[in-house]
Amino acid sequence: MRKIVITGPESSGKSSLAQALAKHYDAPSVPEYARTYLEQLGRPYEEEDLLNIARGQLEWEKNYALNANGWLILDTSLVVIKIWSEYKYGQCHPFILEKLKSSTYDLFLLCRPDIPWVFDPLRENPLDREALFTLYQKELQALGYPYVEINGHGEERLTKALTALYDLTL
Repeated sequence: MRKIVITGPESSGKSSLAQALAKHYDAPSVPEYARTYLEQLGRPYEEEDLLNIARGQLEWEKNYALNANGWLILDTSLVVIKIWSEYKYGQCHPFILEKLKSSTYDLFLLCRPDIPWVFDPLRENPLDREALFTLYQKELQALGYPYVEINGHGEERLTKALTALYDLTL
């Protein structure tokens, strides 16, 4: 099974790309657990909530993998939680760091925030997307995860992602 992670700053087209790839490959797409968790929280999130989100995301990843047909598309990963934790709180829980070191993925598709930011009540950083993108690049390099940057608009993004995934299968 090939595990493909879509990552990048908020409002950079991750969910749309994940859904398009899942449709193309007729594969399960693991949604962002954080969205469900935060919508049900009933209060502003706190640092310790990030650990619960990380555990929930890993559980969803495990459960969705049971129905994978050779491909598993992930709309997020613990990389997002690590970057956000360090960006907002200046630190990251050791559990998240350990799981990042022991997790394996075939490819990360790093979405550049070159599309307009769209308001969502769960989004917090419309002005820092380029700085966050740089943090994603550095983090993926530090972790040694293979990645391809995805940019452009509309179908161009999907075409670039499909080319990267085709290259992965060669």
